[in-house]
Amino acid sequence: MKNNEKIALVVGGSRGIGKAIAIRLAKSGFNIWLTYRSNHDAADKTKEEIEKTGRFCKTLSFDVSDYKETEAALEKKADEYPPDVVVYNAGITRDNLMMWMTKEEWDSVLSVNLDGFYNVMHAILFPMLREKQGRIIVVSSTSGQIGQAGQVNYSASKAGLIGAAKALAREVGKRNIIVNVVAPGVIETDMTKDLSKENILPLIPLNRFGSSADVASVVNFLCSEENMYIHGQVIGINGGLTI
Repeated sequence: MKNNEKIALVVGGSRGIGKAIAIRLAKSGFNIWLTYRSNHDAADKTKEEIEKTGRFCKTLSFDVSDYKETEAALEKKADEYPPDVVVYNAGITRDNLMMWMTKEEWDSVLSVNLDGFYNVMHAILFPMLREKQGRIIVVSSTSGQIGQAGQVNYSASKAGLIGAAKALAREVGKRNIIVNVVAPGVIETDMTKDLSKENILPLIPLNRFGSSADVASVVNFLCSEENMYIHGQVIGINGGLTI
């Protein structure tokens, strides 16, 4: 990569919302570092689509919930090439009612969705602070804003991300690093394919599920718009579900 080319690190970028974000940022001129856990086929396909835009794509396979794996994958690269943009999109669900939720269901969701954010930020934040520039976008969820029955673990993790991002924004703003959160509602992905549209659509004023492109367009704006005074904010992308 040339020194004047911008880098976007998209954590959890091989499928769904992350894939759409990575491709949209590539179209905006960013080279992409795309992280994923284990779905190599999906990552390779996304890399091909990114490279069709004329941008570079580096795929990185590791478990964000593992501190040492994350550090090994990112710390040296970020020190040499501090990313201009970081999008934290890693997330899993293990839905269950709280009374029946197992310890593993609680721990696994908090470990990936929330601990993973710490692991990634710890690996890349010092180089970004050194450069005194950058943008960090955290992908939370409507569930983190208003809660959702059967998702106490997921809602807790996504609410935690909002709190973490707001606090981080206060810490790094003076270093010209902009931090914001997007909170998608019901987006058509593999994660929501089994949801009942008949029961949910009446709750959404726009009367449709969102698309990954809907989320990617907002993230792209927050990452690429030159005149940016939005900082420490949560932007809902939910069709009016949480007006």
